[in-house]
Amino acid sequence: MRHSTFSIALLASAALPAQAPINGPMLGHVDMLAAALWMQCQEPCAARIEYWKASSPDSVMRTPVQDSEAAKAHCLDFNLDGLVPGTDYRYRPIVNGKPALAEPLAFRTQALWKHRTDPPAFSMALGSCTYINEPAYDRPGTPYGGGYGIFDAIAAKQPDLMLWLGDNIYLREPDWGSRSGYLHRYTHTRSTPELQKLLRTGTHYAIWDDHDYGPNDADGSWINGDLAQESFNLFWPNPSCGAPGVTGAITSFSYADADFFLLDDRTHRTRADLKTSPTALLGDVQLDWLIRALKYSDAAFKVVAVGSQVLNSAAIYETYANFPAERDRLLKRIDDEGIRGVVFLTGDRHFTELSAVRLKDGRTLYDLTCSPLTSGVHKPKETNTNRIDGTLVEQRNFATLTFAGKRKERVMTIRVFDASGQQLWERAINEERKP
Repeated sequence: MRHSTFSIALLASAALPAQAPINGPMLGHVDMLAAALWMQCQEPCAARIEYWKASSPDSVMRTPVQDSEAAKAHCLDFNLDGLVPGTDYRYRPIVNGKPALAEPLAFRTQALWKHRTDPPAFSMALGSCTYINEPAYDRPGTPYGGGYGIFDAIAAKQPDLMLWLGDNIYLREPDWGSRSGYLHRYTHTRSTPELQKLLRTGTHYAIWDDHDYGPNDADGSWINGDLAQESFNLFWPNPSCGAPGVTGAITSFSYADADFFLLDDRTHRTRADLKTSPTALLGDVQLDWLIRALKYSDAAFKVVAVGSQVLNSAAIYETYANFPAERDRLLKRIDDEGIRGVVFLTGDRHFTELSAVRLKDGRTLYDLTCSPLTSGVHKPKETNTNRIDGTLVEQRNFATLTFAGKRKERVMTIRVFDASGQQLWERAINEERKP
């Protein structure tokens, strides 16, 4: 019974074309010598990836053929190895012996720049709260999702990376009680036609929030957290699942001279109003790993992604201010350790704003909240005393970050765009250098 969603698809397969349609492909982490790639067939398939240097189209490398499995929602993960740093590649998915797309796709491996040149410039896009309507399971009334053209607007910016900041699928009541339900929701979202161009643009990373995890505001007590984790891993080829000594949807990676730390605000979370035990958003083990990893990092910018707002001063909804002891401990340790260049990226709130907190020696922490992509818009009801004037956006939107400049003089430029890709505001943050 638990695979019934996909059994129905199998029964209908005789009426489908001989070449199975696909969702994606979508690149995960691309390093210097290897790249991760995700793809989903919408019926049983046998698939491989062919890839080659753009300058040597006759030198084709091939991954082993994989047979998709209904139990894994026909998701496939490929490892493209044998790569060379700083090199342009082309690739194409071969499904049931035939190219699945009319034209090959492209990626570039990361450059080997340290001790050689200034770090390369790069850009990334980000956003949160993706709701794709499905009338059979949506609440009655006005559809909550819409404006799917925003995905093409993001792809048109040609970002090197795309970071999905949680609430990426919006589980609904029929979904979170079974494995089939989780897989159905992910598959329904990934099958959105307007999403395909963006999935095939740049590399993709994700964190989760409550609507990827279970019911609204679900915390670590949620009984199906293991199903949430399994499904997340099937559909997001993040570099890892967990950090040394820490469980959950956590990972870290480097891109040029920026280090990224993707946190889990669900697995270790408790309710903020618990009266008989300490409360937590990240939990002691995850927080301690983060501080040690930030301290180790020599990156110009240390980008920390987490679903809940960190620097909003108001204790409202699921902001970190609801956990004052843990939040204060995090900020104090960043301050005491002398860690520079920390920028939080957050989602959840259905509006966008940039917050800042100045530390005692002049260092500044930033929190860019970016939301929503296609879900409904909510206006803030609180006064956030840390919000930077002119950065509040109360419409569907996305953001880009551009990292550029010479070594030790890097600048991160934040740009926020409306759903059509028109710029709404821009702010530049200079690299913080030791005195």
